[in-house]
Amino acid sequence: MADDAVPAEVIDLLQRSGAKGVLKVKCKVVEGKDTGKILVRNVIGPIKLGDFIMLKETEIEGAGGGRRR
Repeated sequence: MADDAVPAEVIDLLQRSGAKGVLKVKCKVVEGKDTGKILVRNVIGPIKLGDFIMLKETEIEGAGGGRRR
């Protein structure tokens, strides 16, 4: 595994979409500087409640889109 990745526990399965079976999950960071932060991430492949995933980044994406008028 990557040295900079942090583990997060899957606490909720939200929705499945797309042809590849992408699943949107809610996960809670269990180690590192953002311990306790709850994030929503897309996961490909089999996953269930209580599984741990390794996150390369724990920052929340902005919903703005970038350009202002």
